[in-house]
Amino acid sequence: MALVLEQINVEGLAHLSYLIGDDKAGVVAVLDPRRDVDIYIQRAREIGVRITHIIETHIHADFVSGSHELQARTNAPIYGGKSDDYQFDLHQLNEGDELKIGNVTLRALHTPGHTPEHISLLIFDAKQGKEPFAIFTGDFLFNLDVGRPDLLGGGTEKKLAAQLYHSLFDKLVPLGDRLEIYPCHGAGSSCGKSIGDRRQSTIGNERIFSPVFKQRTEAEFVEWVLGGMPEPPTHYPRLKKVNAKGAKVLGDVPILPPLSPQEFQQLMQDENTVVIDTRSILAFGGGHIPGAINIALRPEFPNWIGWMIDPEKKILMVLESERGVSLASQQLFRIGYDNIVGYLHDGMTSWQDAGKPLKHLGEWTVQELNQQKDNPDVTVLDVRGEDEFKNGNVPGAKHIYVPHLEEHLDELDKNQTIATYCGSGYRASIAASLLQKHGFEKVVNVPGSWNAWTAAKLLVEKNP
Repeated sequence: MALVLEQINVEGLAHLSYLIGDDKAGVVAVLDPRRDVDIYIQRAREIGVRITHIIETHIHADFVSGSHELQARTNAPIYGGKSDDYQFDLHQLNEGDELKIGNVTLRALHTPGHTPEHISLLIFDAKQGKEPFAIFTGDFLFNLDVGRPDLLGGGTEKKLAAQLYHSLFDKLVPLGDRLEIYPCHGAGSSCGKSIGDRRQSTIGNERIFSPVFKQRTEAEFVEWVLGGMPEPPTHYPRLKKVNAKGAKVLGDVPILPPLSPQEFQQLMQDENTVVIDTRSILAFGGGHIPGAINIALRPEFPNWIGWMIDPEKKILMVLESERGVSLASQQLFRIGYDNIVGYLHDGMTSWQDAGKPLKHLGEWTVQELNQQKDNPDVTVLDVRGEDEFKNGNVPGAKHIYVPHLEEHLDELDKNQTIATYCGSGYRASIAASLLQKHGFEKVVNVPGSWNAWTAAKLLVEKNP
């Protein structure tokens, strides 16, 4: 018998799912699957095993679960924690319930705090004795961080934070320092406050290095874990409902149709349609389709699509390569954006060759921004998060977090030049493109933004 334990990393979502099982018995379970499930089918075929269990550690909020897609392909049952919120048939596990997968055993451990129904799974290998050697922690515990207890809202935050404290110190710590930890997310996910880079750890490592395990009373832990919590992305409550109900089975990632410039322009006329330009901020600034929103196809792309784009909108896309078409299709599918109309064939080259209209976006270096920041005809707009702004900003900057920009357009003067900046220029380009879309003609972005400003050792203003 050889233990099967494979981690599948999802680019963009920092989502980690797993195959766990026994290749001699020819069986595996899939834990917290992503929506495009071909990878699990393919790996099972390559290893020579059958998928017999599908397991959810909790009702996810940051991606569409692939449990139903996988069940439609394999007929394997779905397992999860106990909750009345589930609106589909699944085997609900109590603490201590075990799943046998050949010589591998998974034992449920109820670890509420991130969500009330959350379970972790202890892993036993018959060849290694009677003690567990690892634990799948889902969104309960990450490297250097813990699952945030504020996502449900509605006044449940303190209660969940207290449950999180007891899950950590009454259930996890007594398991011993040697136990390996396999979480559901790595760095880049918003399911924690500041998740570390390691995708696998041990309880001992976390107890030494993670601020989560600093000695605190329950009340102190609740105050600490809820303090300075970043605003949760706006698409999380929607995905929570999708996963509680069970995502619609589509069979595969939809194939995006290529569109001619004429077809693309015609479809743009529908007021329920939005154009997403996924090129770099510099390419977008050089020339883009009027009204397009720039959300570059970088690792943070799915998160900012979720923040900024109404899922009921029809989406047209500007992409630079066939790989980009494939990647964007996957990323949008994984977060439940199923209204993709198509993409511009041959990208902006075809658009410009067809003689279609172009808009340009001004770009300033940080040195130019520094020269202009005191100009009465210039508004310097910081679109970073609240905590980022408080830790230092360009002197005199106005602050509006980019997800809330459209709610505060009346606070900006269309007769002024608006210079947007963020941490790197990524969010600033989203903001600048939104301003342009809403009729602001004098808009400039600052590539490099705060990173470049501090690297140039320019004056920093601190906010209380």
